[in-house]
Amino acid sequence: MDTLSQITALREKLRYHNEKYYNEDAPEISDYDYDMLQRELRALEAEHPEYADADSPTQRVGGSASGRFAKVRHAYPLESLQDVFSFEELGEFFARVEGAVGEAEYVVEYKIDGLSVALLYENGVFTQGLTRGDGQVGEDVTANLKTIKDIPQKLEDAPPRLIVRGEVYMKKSVFDALNAELELHEKPLLANPRNAAAGSLRQKSSKVTKERRLSIFCFNIQNADELPLGSHTESLDYLKKLGFPVSPVYPIFHTADECHSEILRMGETRGALDFDIDGAVIKVNDFLQRETLGSTAKFPRWAAAYKYPPEIKQTLLKDIVISVGRTGVLTPNAVLEPVRLAGTTVSRATLHNRDFIRELDVRVGDTVSVRKAGEIIPEIVEVELDKRPADAAPYEMPRFCPACGAPVFEDEEEAAIRCTGAACPAQLLRNLMHFASRDAMDIDGCGEGNLVKLIDAGLVRSAADLYDLTLEQLLPLGKKVDVWAGNLLRGIEDSKTRDLSRLLFAFGIRHVGQKAGKVLSNHFGSLDAVLAATVEEMTEIRDIGQTTAESIAAWRELDQSKTLIDQLRAHGVNFTGEKTAKSDLLAGKTIVATGSLTLYSRQEINDLIESLGGKASGSVSKKTAYVVAGENAGSKLQKAAELGIPVLTEEEFQNMIREAAEEEK
Repeated sequence: MDTLSQITALREKLRYHNEKYYNEDAPEISDYDYDMLQRELRALEAEHPEYADADSPTQRVGGSASGRFAKVRHAYPLESLQDVFSFEELGEFFARVEGAVGEAEYVVEYKIDGLSVALLYENGVFTQGLTRGDGQVGEDVTANLKTIKDIPQKLEDAPPRLIVRGEVYMKKSVFDALNAELELHEKPLLANPRNAAAGSLRQKSSKVTKERRLSIFCFNIQNADELPLGSHTESLDYLKKLGFPVSPVYPIFHTADECHSEILRMGETRGALDFDIDGAVIKVNDFLQRETLGSTAKFPRWAAAYKYPPEIKQTLLKDIVISVGRTGVLTPNAVLEPVRLAGTTVSRATLHNRDFIRELDVRVGDTVSVRKAGEIIPEIVEVELDKRPADAAPYEMPRFCPACGAPVFEDEEEAAIRCTGAACPAQLLRNLMHFASRDAMDIDGCGEGNLVKLIDAGLVRSAADLYDLTLEQLLPLGKKVDVWAGNLLRGIEDSKTRDLSRLLFAFGIRHVGQKAGKVLSNHFGSLDAVLAATVEEMTEIRDIGQTTAESIAAWRELDQSKTLIDQLRAHGVNFTGEKTAKSDLLAGKTIVATGSLTLYSRQEINDLIESLGGKASGSVSKKTAYVVAGENAGSKLQKAAELGIPVLTEEEFQNMIREAAEEEK
C-alpha cells in the first residue's frame, strides 16, 4: 500500500472510531489502541506534508454535535490536549515551554475520563450547558446538566458572565451499582464509567440523566481574561469559592523531575480513586506565559496530557472459580498469584465466558499476561504457551450450578451457561421480584428494596417463604413499617387465589412467558396435569414448541422445583386454571387446522376448538383426531394421509359440531 493510501485508510478508520466513541458512546477499541492509530497517522503526515488535510482527525477534536440536541457555537473553543506517552516525550514539552518563556511553574492534575462540557452563568444563574462536540460547536444539554447535583444553579458574588469548563463523569461506585441493577432486570450492562457518563448526559429525557447520578470536576474558566486572575491555581481557588467541585489536588511544581514524581504517584494511587483517570495533565500555571505560548489549531502549547500505558504483567493462574450472577449466568474467574497492576494488587481476573476460555485455551497452571481493561477490570490477554506445565488440562465449564447444584443450561446463542435452579440462592432477589411482579402473582409491597430487607433479615430463602411471614417478623425491620407490613401480608394472602396461568409465569421457567402460561392453564386446567403431561403432549398444543416443552419437563424434575410446589400446595396456593371451555363437544379430541381457510381465520377456528373442550394443535401426529383443511394445505395434509387421520373441509367441520350439539340435546 502506498503512503497516501495508508494515510487515507488511517483517517477513515479514526473517523469511524471517533463516531463510535464521541457520538455513539460505544467504542470498539481501547483508548490506547486509538491513541496508537492517531500517533501512526501523525507521524506519516509529518513525513509527508504534501498530504496535509485540515479535516484530518489529527487536526480536529474527535467529536461532533449530533442531531439529537440543538447545536450551539462555543464562545471560546474547547481545545483538546496533546497526548504524550513517555517521559522522553514529556521532556520535549518542558523543553519547548522553557525555550519560549524561560522558567515556569507547572500544575499537575488528574486527567478525568469523562465528557467535557462548558457551563454558562449569567448574573450568577446557570443558563446554558454545552458538550464539547468538535470543539467549535457543541450540543445544548442544559436540562440534563441541571440534574447533576455538583453543578451549582446560582452563584453568590459572581461576575456578570462566567463560562466554566468541566468534565462530567460517573463514579465507579455508582457505575457498579447501576450495572448490578441492570443485571438484575436482565438489561444490557454498561461497558465502563466513561461511556456510561457520556450516554447518560446525552439522554433525551433528563429524568434518565438524573437517575444516573453523574458528577463533575471543573478545571478551567474559559473567559478568565475578563477576570482579575493571574494563574491557573488562582482560578481553581476562585471556582472552589464559588461552589464548584475542582480537582482534589493541584500542587505547583517547578521542575520536570518534580512533575515526573507526581505523575508516578498519581498512577500508583489511581486504583483507590472513586473516579476513572486515564492520565495526568501538566499545565503551565501563569496566564501571561500561556498567552505567550499560544495554541495550535487543535492543542494549547501550554499543556500536555501524559497517558498511562495499559500495564501488562505476567503471573500464575492458580485456579478457575465460577461465580453465579443474579440472572443465573455462570461466569468463570481466574484466581491469580497476586500481582501489582495499575496501582492495585490484582489476585483475580475475569474470563468472561466459555468461548473466551476456549479461544485462549487458558488452563489452571498457565502463566498468563494480565491487564486492566479500561483501567478497571483485570483481564487475561495472553497465555504464555512456552511456560505451560505438561499436566495442564483443558478447562471444562461445570454441568451443575456451584451455588445450588441444579443442572446448567448452555445457551449457544449467548455463549452463556445458566443455572436452571428454581431456588438458587445466587438468583434469589431476581426470582422473588419476578414471582411477585404485577403480571405474575401481583403481590403488593414486594418491591426490590423491601425484598432486600426480607432477604438480609434471613426471613425469605424462596418464594414459598413469603407465605410464612408474620406481622411479628416484619415489624422489627425498621421504623414505620406497620402499614407496609399489613399491606404486604394482605397482598401475599390475596395472591393465593391467582389463576394457574399467573403461577406458571411466576415460576420463572425458561421460555414460559405470560402467553405460554395462559395456553398451558387453559389446556390442562391444573398444575398437576401440566406436571404429568409428556413433552409430546405439550408440543401438540398450539403455541407450545419443543424448546418450551423440554424446558418445562427439565424444570419439574428438579428437587428444588418439587420442594417449591409442595410448599406452595401446603400454603393453599391455587393450582387450577379458570374453565374456558363452553362445552365438552370436542373433549379429548386434538384437531389441526391447516391451509387457507375461508369461513374462519386461523385464530377463530383454534379458539372455537378450545371453547368446545378440544385441543388445537399446530402439528399432525398419531394422536390427532381430525385435520380441518383449506386450500393449499401442504405437508400436514400429506402427513394426515400417511397416518390415516380423517380430513374435513370447513363445512364438514361445522356440520360435525352441529350434529354433536343436537345429539347432546
